[in-house]
Amino acid sequence: MIKDSPYYNKFFKEPWSYVTGAVILAILNVALFAASGSPWGVTSVFIYWGAWILQALGGHPETWAFFQGEAGKTLANGFLAHAGSFRNIGIIVGALLATLLASEFKIKKIKSGRQAIAAILGGLLMGYGARISFGCNIGALFSGIASMSLHGWIYLVFIFFGAWVGSKLLVKFFI
Repeated sequence: MIKDSPYYNKFFKEPWSYVTGAVILAILNVALFAASGSPWGVTSVFIYWGAWILQALGGHPETWAFFQGEAGKTLANGFLAHAGSFRNIGIIVGALLATLLASEFKIKKIKSGRQAIAAILGGLLMGYGARISFGCNIGALFSGIASMSLHGWIYLVFIFFGAWVGSKLLVKFFI
């Protein structure tokens, strides 16, 4: 049986070391940059996803100032022509596969309305923060530091501060 294989356990079941993960991410980041000419990013793609959904519903985001110029060309080319869409789908599918292969997938019940409100509010704040900082922990932090940009290091300081505040709020209100 495949689950009894030592290779299955080593590569899919057991967690990888931080060094292994860092080396693999670095290699993939360099390969992505070499192939595409741009650093790895995630959140900018969501702008296009929202615009494509709005277009499908009859809206006209192509008339907005943001979608004039290069962003308008990307919008006009569509979902299937955008490499970032495939990368984001790959992240989602890859995370699901990794969780399933490690037998760690669980659907958790929401314990209270307060927990649901906190999750929604936290998600909205994280999304807003990702957009005003021109990226999330991948685009602004990982790619920012890898490209030796000052904004990546500033993001690192504030993501630690935000995580500290968030952990204090979590302990105070939910644990």
